[in-house]
Amino acid sequence: MSTANPATTATTATTAVNGTNTTNSANTANTPHEEPLALSSALASFDALWSPRIVTRVNDYDVRVAKVAGEHLWHAHDDTDEFFLVLDGELSIALREPAGERTVRLPKGSVFTVPRGVEHKPYAPAGASILLFEPTGTSTVGDRHDEIPDHVDATTGHALDR
Repeated sequence: MSTANPATTATTATTAVNGTNTTNSANTANTPHEEPLALSSALASFDALWSPRIVTRVNDYDVRVAKVAGEHLWHAHDDTDEFFLVLDGELSIALREPAGERTVRLPKGSVFTVPRGVEHKPYAPAGASILLFEPTGTSTVGDRHDEIPDHVDATTGHALDR
């Protein structure tokens, strides 16, 4: 008789986030990987844009990688900051702050944290690979958002195929 290893069993769930169906596919054990993982290998394992993969967890936070190109959508996370690290390419993030709108440009190797509650729209005209650090269960489209375009995956992260 075969039994599933709970550390590698993946589940998929669909939940409603502010009236939007989101998908989540994550390790049920909610534990970090036991072996080192090359981010280049993680990124090479999928092609979908704006559809982050969970590479590990740190306490109650997901470490996610994503390939991005074009525009995301205006959105805000009411209860959490959003951390971006550009692994390859260049990412721009338009921000709507109390003092007005501005854009930050993040070349490869740059980091930026969008404060909780700030409306923002990431975009990468030439494409980029990014690493995100967010509380587990955080939706990619935030708590408040514009209409979700077809090319954006409204998700709380997908398990990484290893």
